[in-house]
Amino acid sequence: MPENPETGQPKKSVLVQLANYSELAFIFPAATVVGWLVGTALDRWLHTTWLYLAGLIVGIIAGFVALIRLVTSSDSKT
Repeated sequence: MPENPETGQPKKSVLVQLANYSELAFIFPAATVVGWLVGTALDRWLHTTWLYLAGLIVGIIAGFVALIRLVTSSDSKT
């Protein structure tokens, strides 16, 4: 397996890199939906009408955090 001249570590194949980045196609929407569902559940439990928006925003932020972590970790490994 060819090595990266800068780090001396083996380079990842194109398929491995594709699999790592396709993870975003699942993480980002899943974080958004989970945040929305938690907010909706809190709305029903607390008899409010706005917590689903807070949950949605928190889910979107969590998706972006996962995106940033994945990109920065893959940049440091290659």
